[in-house]
Formats: sequence, C-alpha cells, structure tokens
Amino acid sequence: MVEDLRPWLEQNRTDILQHVAIRLSDGKRISGNDLAQEDLSRIVRISYWQDATGNMVRKCPFFRRDENKTAWCTIHDVKPRVCREFTPWTWRNTEFYGRCPACREKAP
Repeated sequence: MVEDLRPWLEQNRTDILQHVAIRLSDGKRISGNDLAQEDLSRIVRISYWQDATGNMVRKCPFFRRDENKTAWCTIHDVKPRVCREFTPWTWRNTEFYGRCPACREKAP
C-alpha cells in the first residue's frame, strides 16, 4: 500500500526501503531506496521483503528473537498494512515468520 511508504520516505528509513521492490506505471522496476515522493502516484505494485538482489526473502528481515526466545518486530511502529493485518494463528505459523504472506506474495 502506497501509504505504507510515505513515512519511510519522510523518515529516510533506508533500512526498510532496501527490502521493498516497486513497479511503476511505465513498467520500470525500482528499489525502495530509489523511490522518490513524486513516484508515489505512479506505483502499480509493491513487493515487500526483498533481498539485495531483488529476490523475495523467506523470513521477515525485521523479525527478531532474543536469547530468552522472546520475539518482536523491529519496525513495529511503522510496519506496513500487510504486516499489521497478518494473523499468524490463521496461517498455522508458530514462529511468526517463514509463512508470512508478505514474504511470499506481492502486495498491491
């Protein structure tokens, strides 16, 4: 969702944007790090959680687990809608990653 990208651009969150691939209305594909405010109206597809080569990752790059097995999202305050709406119990996902739809599907 384009609205997910606005705060990342405004806050210069390259740590998040580097994991996003974007297709523009002219067919051009760009990394989130190459995204500019004027591109927002031209976005036709957003693919969340890519690696540096543009391939989808199998695990969320923002999921962390500490030595006590406590899990958390490192971008909780600015996570995208696809993550906010993710219900791991619906996906039979006890680890909260690996089966996340944001890591498997493209989100318009």
